[in-house]
Amino acid sequence: MDHFQTLVIGAGPGGYVAAIRAAQLGQKVACVDRWLDAGGKPALGG
Repeated sequence: MDHFQTLVIGAGPGGYVAAIRAAQLGQKVACVDRWLDAGGKPALGG
């Protein structure tokens, strides 16, 4: 079983930026979303 210091729920624009920043600050991060592709509407074409 993996253990994480930070859990980000939602991989939209704010979620993936938060996950990246937490990782840059040394956290072990998990980012979960109901969709397979990160980025939300901007990544899916609006």
